[in-house]
Amino acid sequence: MSALAHELNRYLTIRRSFGFDLVTDARVLRRFVAFAECQDAPYITTDLFLKWKAAFGNAGQATWAARFGMVRLFAQWLNGFDPRHEVPPKGLIPGRYRRTRPHIYSEQEIARIVEEAARLPSIYGIRGLTYSTLFGLIANTGLRITEAIGLNNGDVDLDTAVLTVRMGKAGKARLVPVSASTRGRLAAYADERDRLLGQTPESFFASEAGTRPDDCAVRYNFALVCQRIGLRSAQRFYKHGRGPRIHDLRHTFVARTLINWYRTGKDPEREMVKLSIYLGHAKPANTYWYIEAVPELLELAARRTAQMLGWEAGR
Repeated sequence: MSALAHELNRYLTIRRSFGFDLVTDARVLRRFVAFAECQDAPYITTDLFLKWKAAFGNAGQATWAARFGMVRLFAQWLNGFDPRHEVPPKGLIPGRYRRTRPHIYSEQEIARIVEEAARLPSIYGIRGLTYSTLFGLIANTGLRITEAIGLNNGDVDLDTAVLTVRMGKAGKARLVPVSASTRGRLAAYADERDRLLGQTPESFFASEAGTRPDDCAVRYNFALVCQRIGLRSAQRFYKHGRGPRIHDLRHTFVARTLINWYRTGKDPEREMVKLSIYLGHAKPANTYWYIEAVPELLELAARRTAQMLGWEAGR
């Protein structure tokens, strides 16, 4: 292990101890450090970052601005111990973060995703079993990927139909009740998983080896399933391609919940706090964003406002 890789492990460990969710940061920084090792570069420099950017592949300006921020923060930390590490100048990769407009899956699309995931091949059949159940759970509860794969067996109470999410954003834990149908699907999965593995693993979701699936594996299998059903274009060399994301299942859950409120006459102002807590959002404002992100929701909200103000439809 190089000195830079060792320092990266220390950096990630310290930041995680403060409750930061660094799944993406760790993936990006490990690729950057691997590139530095191939270049025999013991120290971070602006030139090293630009060479990495040129060799990395195509990505949008916002993506590169985010990657630059991750590398620059790591460089600042290293510079505090060794000034030979150069901190790239702020603004080298200009970019303003913009939320990606979510893809709201139809019920038919979700059903096809779950069905196709069940066909993923593996020696014992647990790959298809795990990913079809995992994707279905995210679609039905709005869990984040890391929250779902972070579940242990003890976190899934099948008697009370309640999940204990211990790996929420910023280290916050919460309880997530699930429907009776979801509880039944989870129970069936646990029974078949144990039969196929011949034992009960520590993590609720398990790979063929009985280990916890990681974030990269989940995203890859989801992209593969979407390519097979036509939601993403086919890619060579195991690339994910562009198209609807697994995180959009969470967006879909929120959007459908809000749409149901408007259609059934519920007051979103009163219900939003409950949904925000259920989702693990830091504040309700993060949940309100969906109203402007989904055209149908914006239209329903505008119609409700017009009715409250006594305006005539169409004026």
